[in-house]
Amino acid sequence: MSFLARGEAGNPWFSWSYVRDNADTIRDALLDHVVITLWSVAIAVVIAIPLAVLAYWVRPLATPILTSAGVLYTIPSLALLAFLAPFMGTGRSPVILALTSYALILLIRNALTGLLQVPDDVREAATAMGYSRSARLWRVELPLALPGILTGLRLATVSTVALVTVGAIVGSHGGLGSLILAGFRNNYYKAEISTAAIACVALALVLDVVLMLVSRSLTPWTRRRGTL
Repeated sequence: MSFLARGEAGNPWFSWSYVRDNADTIRDALLDHVVITLWSVAIAVVIAIPLAVLAYWVRPLATPILTSAGVLYTIPSLALLAFLAPFMGTGRSPVILALTSYALILLIRNALTGLLQVPDDVREAATAMGYSRSARLWRVELPLALPGILTGLRLATVSTVALVTVGAIVGSHGGLGSLILAGFRNNYYKAEISTAAIACVALALVLDVVLMLVSRSLTPWTRRRGTL
């Protein structure tokens, strides 16, 4: 057996013994990954929905708002984290701030699209019934725009799960990315790298399915319309 073959045999891409022996480390990294993802997406939602409403009400602001969010999305993640680290340290804060900025464009664009797709006759009927602009937004337009908003939320969540791993490069809070980076530093330990990568993909799939089920439960009319 050649040296290369022996090396491959001693460094498999997956090892149950590694998972068993490092279960606590994997669990902690996964929990850190989930916490960073949820905080980033939640903060992005709080910022994005009002911006989408502002762009909806004041149409000339739509282009500047979308352009600004798009510019933030194009900044390389490593460059942004390297810029934030000296000011915010190497904890979770710079990672969450960076990921929040990346999620904005997905959330704003989909929320605004959903609002713009509300039929004109529905808006006119709500106005004729005496709804103010704010009441019409909360009772009519946002509920009808909910499918688009939830689609943006799903996209932003899956994207954020993938981007959390980059945080490991600038600090200790990169979730499963910390294990991937440790695997590269530990003589290219394949089992550690692949286990973290598989867990990351699985987390993204689980969150996407959960949000899909939430979306189906909150927007039952979209299912009925699809069966017509």
